[in-house]
Amino acid sequence: MAGQSTDSKERNVSLEKIRNIGIIAHIDAGKTTTTERILYYTGKTYKLGDIDEGTTQMDWMPQEKERGITIMAAATTTFWHGTRINIIDTPGHVDFTAEVERSLRVLDGGVTVLDAEEGVQSQSETVWHQADKYKVPRICFINKMDKLGADFHRTVKMIKDRLGANPAVMTLPIGKEHDFKGIVDLLTQKSLIWGSDEMGAEYEIKDEIPADMKKDVETYRHKLIEQICENDDSLLEKYLEGKEPDLDELKKALRQATIAYKLVPIYAGSSLRNKGVQPLLNAIVDYLPSPLDIVLIKGVNPKTNQEEVRKTYTDQPFSALAFKIQLDPHVGKLTYMRIYSGRLNSGSYTWNTTKGKQERIGRLLLMHANQREDIQEALAGEIVAIVGLKDTGTGDTLSDPQNPILLEQISFPEPVISLAIEPKTKADQEKMGQALQKLAEEDPTFIVKSNLETGQTIIWGMGELHLEVLVDRMKREFKVDANVGAPQVAYKETIKSEASGEGKYIRQTGGRGQYGHCLLRVGPKSRGEGYEFVNAIKGAAIPNEFIPSVQKGVKEALEKGVLAGYPLVDIKVTLYDGTYHEVDSSDIAFKIAGSIALQNAVKQAGLSLLEPIMKVEVTTPDEFMGTVIGDLSSKRAQILNTEKRGKVSIINALVPLSELSGYATTLRSLSQGRATYYMEPSHYEEVPKNITEKIVASVNPQVVRG
Repeated sequence: MAGQSTDSKERNVSLEKIRNIGIIAHIDAGKTTTTERILYYTGKTYKLGDIDEGTTQMDWMPQEKERGITIMAAATTTFWHGTRINIIDTPGHVDFTAEVERSLRVLDGGVTVLDAEEGVQSQSETVWHQADKYKVPRICFINKMDKLGADFHRTVKMIKDRLGANPAVMTLPIGKEHDFKGIVDLLTQKSLIWGSDEMGAEYEIKDEIPADMKKDVETYRHKLIEQICENDDSLLEKYLEGKEPDLDELKKALRQATIAYKLVPIYAGSSLRNKGVQPLLNAIVDYLPSPLDIVLIKGVNPKTNQEEVRKTYTDQPFSALAFKIQLDPHVGKLTYMRIYSGRLNSGSYTWNTTKGKQERIGRLLLMHANQREDIQEALAGEIVAIVGLKDTGTGDTLSDPQNPILLEQISFPEPVISLAIEPKTKADQEKMGQALQKLAEEDPTFIVKSNLETGQTIIWGMGELHLEVLVDRMKREFKVDANVGAPQVAYKETIKSEASGEGKYIRQTGGRGQYGHCLLRVGPKSRGEGYEFVNAIKGAAIPNEFIPSVQKGVKEALEKGVLAGYPLVDIKVTLYDGTYHEVDSSDIAFKIAGSIALQNAVKQAGLSLLEPIMKVEVTTPDEFMGTVIGDLSSKRAQILNTEKRGKVSIINALVPLSELSGYATTLRSLSQGRATYYMEPSHYEEVPKNITEKIVASVNPQVVRG
């Protein structure tokens, strides 16, 4: 398939016939299986992929096949009833949250997959709120209707209560658990029955509804029509007069309500058993937006700093957002782009507005997981991959050089865990540096830092699994062997009160000396607000050219930390006075003075340590609940609530990350291997005094003794 040129007739569908969608959900809800079924029924693949066998199209990385999870958001293009669907299958595991965040930023619509037995889980809530942030219209697919304990109605209630959505139930399941055989389409009042064809490509459409469901169908259909009409004045008038709008009118009004995020259509099925996927495909075409429904794309003109808009048309100036970098062993660096307006030709030049650099477009590729086809031109509304971009990173805007625009960037969470890594041999030394640099380019939540004092390289990520996968990729893809230390928690330092400090650096060593002198005031900022530097020098006490040097010294001191060597955050630093020497003052002297002043000031301002707190959700059989809660309490956990779900209990808690090392093993032994847990970063909180002392003592013994 690689290198094959696509038939332009097949690609050039009109914009209203394009859907850019993402499949988002909790880990193990069945996202990848659902995507595999979509590809099979749309004729993109001729064999059903299976996660357990490691034969899926979308999870193509060796690590994904081994672990049975999605790590990279994979992109593919397929067709259904003349509509082109660009699908991004995103990971469900919280360690790969950046993949979800960047995918949502460029999608027009989403399909949220939920497990019919588990209902709305923690990560379902997280990805739902991520989608809310980007105002992505979505539909829900309640999957695994064949699973023991599956409960369609309870899951619908949870969508309403926990996600705050307005669910519009479109289908009702016929049977459940092992008796699940199909669905009733409420709008057409027809039964869709699977079973005659093992692969699920063929199904029967029957006019009659099962006798025991007639009352339910009538109730739910009446409610659905009422919900649709409430969102359309002309239909509401008709409905209040006692006339039922026709099917086309209802579908048109439902499409508008879904795009405006007033309603969320709900479907049921079982992807693994090949049931209920085709109605979901119809819903993607019927109710999710095309690029034309996303009215205007807003950005800023870098020359005037004024807001500008682009419309999704090919005759508009070109604009696109790079949302993902991927290293491909065959073609090198791939940059995934969502084209918002205009058109792009291979071999042409474009402007990277974010970096202020010109970029040449090498090849343009349409992606199908890790296979690709060459295209000559990419148009507004499309998602494509580009080969040959040198400076473009995640979140960068590319635009027409004559009409530059800067689109909204993508924000990523900060990493919470780190580990030390060192090459096993001298030969691995150089290779490791290059490998880490390339991996960091791909993943914005993966950060590489060098500790100059110890000579160690420290890597930072979103969780143990995240770092484990990256080290594994380094070994396999870049052939680098490395020794890895134990994971370390990403503590931070901050201050509690205001204080001032002086920094003086004077050296006289024959000839020209060094002189820098400054006075700083520090004050605390709210949690998560970061660092702010204010220049309040009056009357040229320090000449302007030395101010950036003071700032540089301050920044270096903040990164090194003062209490225990962790970065100082949430702090306002004001430079308010100082003196200089006509001859001896220099950049380096003021940089050192800035660093000394900052350290002196924060020592007076009441230093404290902050630690990452994780939101933890434990699912355990009832009989182990007491033991699990007892164990969590011993880990300084704050139990938020517990709820019963069938035969299991769900415990929600906030727990310091430092207490959760090896928690998977602990939980297995407490519950005979039957409890599971999920965690995600929540916020930073002050470390209790006794624990701070222990941490400081382990890092800096003389501080405690002093």
